[in-house]
Amino acid sequence: MFQTASYEGTREEQYHLVIAQLKALIDGETSRIANLANASALLGQFLHDINWVGFYLLEGEQLVLGPFQGLPACVRIPLGRGVCGTAAERRETLVIEDVEQFPGHIACDAASRSEIVVPIVKDDELLGVLDIDSPQLARFDSVDRSMLERFVAELTAQL
Repeated sequence: MFQTASYEGTREEQYHLVIAQLKALIDGETSRIANLANASALLGQFLHDINWVGFYLLEGEQLVLGPFQGLPACVRIPLGRGVCGTAAERRETLVIEDVEQFPGHIACDAASRSEIVVPIVKDDELLGVLDIDSPQLARFDSVDRSMLERFVAELTAQL
């Protein structure tokens, strides 16, 4: 049974603990949906000052809503559109300090002010993205970027 932990130490140390928790949650589980659902729940309870965390999965030329925590969201996002579609198309993490300044931003939740999107790539194949929104401007930084990329790498190994 999963139990929440007391996240202490530096932010990097806290992220290392949540990555260890992820590894324990997904170890030996072959269901992609179950692993993504647990990963979004884990990040939802770990991260502060966020209002949405979840996954969009690639289907053809668009991203389709997957497991998430938060308010109902946009269901389909074309590649190259919005923060998620752009990060997926470029296959690079995007950290957006103010989503209202991002050309073509897709507003699924009007409360979202900043966003980080990490592509999920396995064996050079784009599978989707991890998307996290915050109601605070500039919520995400280089530590979040680096550690969430590690989180996604650990998750991807089991997908």
